[in-house]
Amino acid sequence: MRSVAVLAALSLTAGLVVVSAPSQAAQPDRPREAQPPKKATAYGSGGAVTSVDPYATQVGLRVLRAGGNATDAAVATAAALGVTEPFSAGIGGGGYFVHYSAKTGKVQTIDGRETAPAAMPHDAFIDPKTKKPYNFSPELVTSGVSVGVPGTLATWQRALDRWGTRSLGKSLRPAARLADRGFEVDPTFRGQVVQNKLRFKAFVPTKRLYWRGGHAPRVGSTFRNPDLAATYRLLAREGLKPFYNGVIADEIVDAVRTPPTTKSTKLPVPKGYLVKRDLKRYRALDQKPTKIGYRGLDVYGMAPSSSGGSTVGEALNILERYDLGALPRVQALHLYLEASALSFADRGAYVGDPKQVKVPLRDLLSDKFAAERACQINLATTLKKPVEAGDITSYDGTCTPVRSVGTTTNDTENTETTNLTVADKWGNVVEYTLTIEQTGGSGMVVPGRGFLLNNELTDFSAAYDPKDPNRIEPLKRPRSSMSPTIVLEKGKPVLALGSPGGSTIITTVLQMLVNRLDFEMTLPEAIAAPRVTQRNTATDQAEPAFEQQYGAVLEALGHDVVTYADIFTGTHEIGAATGIEFGAGKRLTAVAEPQRRGGGAAAVVKPR
Repeated sequence: MRSVAVLAALSLTAGLVVVSAPSQAAQPDRPREAQPPKKATAYGSGGAVTSVDPYATQVGLRVLRAGGNATDAAVATAAALGVTEPFSAGIGGGGYFVHYSAKTGKVQTIDGRETAPAAMPHDAFIDPKTKKPYNFSPELVTSGVSVGVPGTLATWQRALDRWGTRSLGKSLRPAARLADRGFEVDPTFRGQVVQNKLRFKAFVPTKRLYWRGGHAPRVGSTFRNPDLAATYRLLAREGLKPFYNGVIADEIVDAVRTPPTTKSTKLPVPKGYLVKRDLKRYRALDQKPTKIGYRGLDVYGMAPSSSGGSTVGEALNILERYDLGALPRVQALHLYLEASALSFADRGAYVGDPKQVKVPLRDLLSDKFAAERACQINLATTLKKPVEAGDITSYDGTCTPVRSVGTTTNDTENTETTNLTVADKWGNVVEYTLTIEQTGGSGMVVPGRGFLLNNELTDFSAAYDPKDPNRIEPLKRPRSSMSPTIVLEKGKPVLALGSPGGSTIITTVLQMLVNRLDFEMTLPEAIAAPRVTQRNTATDQAEPAFEQQYGAVLEALGHDVVTYADIFTGTHEIGAATGIEFGAGKRLTAVAEPQRRGGGAAAVVKPR
């Protein structure tokens, strides 16, 4: 068995951004917010919130206790994550919002993915000086050209308009207070700043915020972001207009087109193509969810522009043909890996922004198509990877000969992002995944505004191919792997979960579902269990604990199990999930990661 760092850690990447306005040192001395208790699992009733951060979870819990519903709490929690988890999410990014209504029994979604500017050329990622592609990291991601039109703020407003009971202003106030008073720096926060030293020092406002005094914030110190607090308060007073058609829009455009670089940086920092009209035309889109049946349950997810719902759904359709719980664990894991490879092959061939690409979603989620794909799998041997995509133009559910070896779609999605799960006392549920892409996004803080801009456009395929559904196009949303998922039984929620992790989000969500629904683990066990990801590549990339437990027996079937190492951080963790399970008598089990990414925080309104 090999132990190989599949994704070699690049030393310096991603960055956050903060403003240049009033320095933290100049702010009046206010007592910081006390750090709430951090529990990975909470049992009880009356509503629940779970996220990666205890401050954000506490904000959401307070909203529920004050009579807010799941959407109100989700938006407030997300806004707080923009303060305490600014390198993973914030108003400079985008995401996908999945909502279950207890009143109607329906699952509905919002696509808040970022979009490319109207002037985005096909050769945007080519260095005009060398005529060759920019190095992906840190050069391309640390740029204006990587920045898409942010969708997070529009998503919050749209969600509140559809399902909320509170205004955007009221939802932003707790996060504004947190940004003003500050919070306690933990090892994860400091580590992400240190990791991004080169990128954060490339921009004047980012350097001022995160490298004040020439060093990263120290663990245990208080970190304040008064510029972000002021930005939130402006948006609370005036709504979306300043951001999408006002002063903040002007400042975003200026930063993208003329990045505020320091004199000392040696990074090229390519300029972007964003103009104010790109922000003005942005809309968060109401969207029908994906839906598949699995073992008598209905599994709902995000449709394209996300590839999460289609890829998780196709893999589950393939796996439903096997009684995984009755098989030896190694055979069941073999099937999970093979189904994942097949569904990833189809993802790469067919999924893109449906506004610009004809996505055969009905075919990809067809049981007949899944049956035909399942015919490729042999219980005793492993498919040679990468496998070829299935033929969505001709299938009837019967077995066909094994197709030839295909090609792997280059994956440029970063493993950051964040996820939250909320339920309220009325039975409404929100599963929400949001991101600024790389750890620290583009590395560029909007001057005077305290938030980082995304580098989401690097999720487009790097080389332009007119046949590639994820090719660069103007006004297009890059393909995402975010997979917020809600599972119903007879119209009632039984499970909601999601995770960050770039394209490993899909396999993390799929593996958690298999763990819970087939292997009958508890939800805390399903989330904590060691993970492995197969994305139609020659190797299965595993966390060390998984490799140690299952590597040898899987290799006996022909798998090549190697140690996963994040390409940007070098860590061996896959994902950082949250979830809620709904039991009899309105009992809730809210779960966050016990260890990954420093451990998350789950809380319930009425602890049991």
